[in-house]
Amino acid sequence: MQETLVVRRETHIPAPPAAVFALLTDPEKILRWMGTEAQLEPQPDGLYLVNVTGARFARGSFREVVPVHRLAYSFGWDGSEVVPPGSSLVEIDLIEQSDGTLLRLTHTGLPNAEQCAGHAEGWAHYLGRLAEVAAGRDPGPDPWHGRAD
Repeated sequence: MQETLVVRRETHIPAPPAAVFALLTDPEKILRWMGTEAQLEPQPDGLYLVNVTGARFARGSFREVVPVHRLAYSFGWDGSEVVPPGSSLVEIDLIEQSDGTLLRLTHTGLPNAEQCAGHAEGWAHYLGRLAEVAAGRDPGPDPWHGRAD
């Protein structure tokens, strides 16, 4: 795998790992920062399905679930031939810190640099919204609502 085809993000979240984990795995809580509908079954082989913008479903399955510490799930887009459902892998590690949680995300298996750039932009956008919610703030309406690209 080419190192250039990896999306990496680290974000400080001002909340304990258990709170962040819940925001990543509870279908009602994920909607506070990303998506318009979600079905999440956070267990090995459980469904990961999030309508991210109201116009596009991300679909995959959970591969690894270590409560409050780690998630790994396959990821892709319904109807996409470039990044089909389950074709890439998202890994999220939650590292406890004295002032919250370091969220370390790695997204691998994307097919080209253009897709890596687009997904890096998407993760930066949504992890910023996650940090706002975890801090007890309302991130406001998602400016990406309705976006299909």
